[in-house]
This record gives sequence, C-alpha cells and structure tokens, in this order.
Amino acid sequence: MTTITAETSAPARRRKLVGAGRRQWIGLLYVAPAVALVTVFFIVPLGMTAWMSLNNWPLMGEHSYIGLGNYWAILRDTRFWNALRFTGWYTLVVTIAIFAVAFPLAIFIERPRAMTNVYRTAFFMPAVIGFASASLLWSWLLNVDSGLFSPAAYALGLTGKKFNLLATFQPAFWSIIAMVVWKVAGFTMIILMTGLQSIPSELQEAAMIDGAGPFARFRAITLPLMRRTLALALILSVAGSILAFDQFYIILRGGPRNQTLTAVYWIFNQSFVSFKLGYGAALSMILLLILVVLSLVQLWLLRKPEGVD
Repeated sequence: MTTITAETSAPARRRKLVGAGRRQWIGLLYVAPAVALVTVFFIVPLGMTAWMSLNNWPLMGEHSYIGLGNYWAILRDTRFWNALRFTGWYTLVVTIAIFAVAFPLAIFIERPRAMTNVYRTAFFMPAVIGFASASLLWSWLLNVDSGLFSPAAYALGLTGKKFNLLATFQPAFWSIIAMVVWKVAGFTMIILMTGLQSIPSELQEAAMIDGAGPFARFRAITLPLMRRTLALALILSVAGSILAFDQFYIILRGGPRNQTLTAVYWIFNQSFVSFKLGYGAALSMILLLILVVLSLVQLWLLRKPEGVD
C-alpha cells in the first residue's frame, strides 16, 4: 500500500511542478511587454546618458572619453547652481500653492452634493491641457498689449496705464505660479479626493460623537490616514516642479535678465544651444540623483509609524 502511494504521488508532484513552471512562464509572457518598454525607453537611454556624461560629446564629430571631467566642470558652473537654487525656490512655493488650493477643493467635492460632477469636471479640466498649450495660452493672457489681464485692468480703471507683468522678476514669477496652480491643482485635487474617500466614514462619525471638532478630526484622522496619498501627490508635484521647463521657456525665455532659468532650462541650453551633449548628460545625471534623493526623503518623512496598518 505504501509503495502504491509513493508511486502514485510522484507523478502528482511532477504534474504540480510542471504546472507551476507553466504558470511562471505565462506570467513572464504577460509582463514581457512592460519589461521591454521599460528597457527600451528607460534603462537603455539612462545607460546611454550615463556613458555620454563621461565623454566630450559634441553634436558633430567624434566624441572622446574624459572620465569625470564634465562633473568637475559642474562644480565651477555658477549658472547651473543659480538655476538649481531658483528651481528649489520655485518648487517650494508652487508645491505649497498647489496643495493650498487642491486640498480645499478635494474636501469640497469629496461628498455628493448638487452639481458635484460639474464642479469636479470644471476644476479638473485644465489638467487635460498640455503644459506647452497652457503656456501659450497664458503667454497671450499676459501680453501687455493684446492679452487679457493688462488691457482689462486698464479698461476698468484699476491701473493708470497698461503694465507688463513679465518685465520684472516678481510679477513674472507669481504669474508663472498662478498658471501652474491653475493647470495642476485639479489633478492633485483628484488624487487627494481618492484618499479622502478611502477613509471609513465610521471613524469620522465616531469622532463626532466623541465631540471632536472639524480641525481635530482633520488632524487626528484625515491626515494620518492619507499618508500614502499625500506621499504620492507630493512626489508628483515636487518631481514635476523640479523638471519645470515649458512655462519658463515659452512664456519667459529665462527672463527677465536670466532670473528664471531652471535646471532643465540650463540643461537644454547646454545640450541643444551650445551643443555640449556630454556636459548636458552630466547635468541630467546630477538632476536625476537629486530627484531620487528627494523622493526617498519624502517617502521616509511620510511613512506610516510602526504598528499602523
């Protein structure tokens, strides 16, 4: 009897192993297209960029290996560090502004009420416009002669003459902030709304029964339970702000007086205006490293405490 059981169990084990191997191969086939896309459009370009950063790589002609020469040159590039400093300041201001607008909007549209779908659509609609198209639109709106803001303010008697919002740094900077908030706040609003809707209503009701006010519920229930949602929204906002290019290139062209040069704008300038592709690749690797470090820091700061599900 024992011999029969052992003999019959061996084929069963063999069939189980074959079935497990077949499922593994099927799983690999399912993920193969995604792996191919990531390899072709991310890993290979990243490797090529890293190799280019180690070379003197002109647009035309032969490239030559210079090791860390481009990285040593970055240390002396005051324009890049100024651009990085401005990018950091812009990222801080625009991220705070986006969340200051998106969070109240998310709270407003989170619960069903009259015309909620209309509000959600209206608030989200600017997010579907590309940054280049939005920048062209606002470039017209900010035009001192043929735009909307300056002529309208002059026609209404709010100003004694037409004014150019893009002529000096402060008005130009805050005009860009307003444009980005208008463009991005709706997208961040949707992310935050999903986080709000995932919070069990029983917790809010229990807190209300215990006498907790709106602010206490927001601080003790809403924020802790939205850590992952906030981390996602914050990482997307910070990464997008650090990589800002379209609005500064189309609307300001780095002006006034090169005061709005961002890090990506300077990389573009070095790579495709000065044609120093190797140096531009080295700048890109430095910016990538900064993005990775910032994302890890944000994830660490917004991690869930030990023992919290």
